[in-house]
Amino acid sequence: VPGGGAPLRLCSTRVAQDGINKPVIDRIIRVDHAGEYGANRIYAGQMAVLGRSSVGPVIQQMWNQEKDHLKKFNELMVAYRVRPTVLLPFWNVAGFVLGAGSALLGKKGAMACTVAVEESISEHYNNQIRTLIEEDPEKYKELLQVIKQFRDDEQEHHDIGLEHDAEATPAYSVLKTAIQLGCKAAIFLSERI
Repeated sequence: VPGGGAPLRLCSTRVAQDGINKPVIDRIIRVDHAGEYGANRIYAGQMAVLGRSSVGPVIQQMWNQEKDHLKKFNELMVAYRVRPTVLLPFWNVAGFVLGAGSALLGKKGAMACTVAVEESISEHYNNQIRTLIEEDPEKYKELLQVIKQFRDDEQEHHDIGLEHDAEATPAYSVLKTAIQLGCKAAIFLSERI
C-alpha cells in the first residue's frame, strides 16, 4: 500500500450480479449483441454494393447507428460477464451476404431488407422490454433505457426503408417474409447457443 493509505483498486466496469436474473439477462445481452453484430454486417454488405449510389449516405447513416449499438452491447457483455453466441462467425458471413444480396436487387431491395430486419428487431426489443418490466423495472433501469433507445432507432430505420420505396420491390411480401423467418431463427439460436 503506497504511503500507508488504503489499497489502490482499479475501477471496474462490471455490474453487480446480486439480485439479477442471470439467465434472462445473459439471453437478452447475448442475442442483442448478435443482432447488432448481424445488422452491422448487413449494412456492410449493402454499402459494398450501393455505397456510391444515391442511397449510400442513407445506408451509411443507419450503419453508423448500428455501430454505436454494437459498441454498447460489447460493453454490456463485459459488464454483465456474458459470453457471445458461438454463431458470430456464421452471422458475420450470413449478414454480409444478406446485405449485399438485397442490395444487388437495387436500392429498393436493400430497403426491403432493412424494413424486414428492423421490423423484426423492433418487435424483439419490445418483447425484451416487457420481460424486463415484469422482472423489475427499477433493477434493470439502465438496460431498459438502452433497449428502448435502440428499439426507437430500429423503428426509425424501418420507416426510412419505407420512405425509400421498399414496398415497391418485386415480390416484396415474399422477400420480407423470408428475411423475417431468418431473423426469428437467428434470434432463437443466438439466445441459446
